[in-house]
Amino acid sequence: MSDKLRDGETDYLFQAILSLKNLDECYAFFEDVCTVSELKAMSQRMAVARLLYQEKTYAEISQLTGASTATISRVNRCFAYGQDGYKIALKNLSEPNEGQKD
Repeated sequence: MSDKLRDGETDYLFQAILSLKNLDECYAFFEDVCTVSELKAMSQRMAVARLLYQEKTYAEISQLTGASTATISRVNRCFAYGQDGYKIALKNLSEPNEGQKD
């Protein structure tokens, strides 16, 4: 992780996210923390990442998500040069998680 991001406040935020137990708690937390636009933008980027991971074309991704080519390109750059956060999350989502809390 970038040293520019890592600090006690960010650690506390991430610990708060990790403490959430189910989708309802996530919705409640993120509705309080983010604007609707911010949450929709993050959701769209995750959808784009999933489709890039599935090797869809930019045209297919844009049609399926409504994302601009600039957004798709930004997410794709994270795949090529980022910290592998999208890949880690997508891999974790694809693996069965025993004892997962709903």
